Amino acid sequence: MRRTQAERRETTRRALLDAARSLFATEGYAAVGIEEVARRAGVTRGALYHHFRDKRDLFRAVAEGIEAELDGMVEAAARRDGSDPADLPAQMAAGIDAFLDACLRPEVRLLLLDGPSVLGWEAWHALDAHHALGQIEAGLGALVAGGFMPAQPLRPLAHLIHGATIEAGLYVAAAADPDAARAEIGGSLRALFAGLLSPPPAAR
Repeated sequence: MRRTQAERRETTRRALLDAARSLFATEGYAAVGIEEVARRAGVTRGALYHHFRDKRDLFRAVAEGIEAELDGMVEAAARRDGSDPADLPAQMAAGIDAFLDACLRPEVRLLLLDGPSVLGWEAWHALDAHHALGQIEAGLGALVAGGFMPAQPLRPLAHLIHGATIEAGLYVAAAADPDAARAEIGGSLRALFAGLLSPPPAAR
């Protein structure tokens, strides 16, 4: 019985998150009411408040889910060619491209454009950094270990790259023509990243 109740709670929570994500992404956070989310999810307003304190709390849960998906997409793209150390720069560049491609999706644009105003800049930035910084720093560490970058403090560099990728994502998400913006900023971000690299070990 306990497991059944837990499963029912999780099903309700999942339905609310899916409904909120779809509505927020298509209509924008401000235009969506709690009642509309509950109705789309097929539950009562009381059930919604059982799982989330308010609409902002619901948005945060949606944002956390999107961030986790982004992590998986970037990591999968970075590892698409295996783990050959010679491919490390290409793998990191592929991760950057995957992030920029994701910024064309409505739910990621929601995260970038509505997230700072809904959650507050500090909370939104902390949420994004929690997911992204470790991944970036690990990639930089692998590049240093492989001889593709000079040894240096990695945490501040990870912050700089993180800031650049956020700005690139915002550039795409806020553009009148996101596809054109994606093409423009992609080349710039790749060039910025390439400028951090040393010559390939075999070329020295």
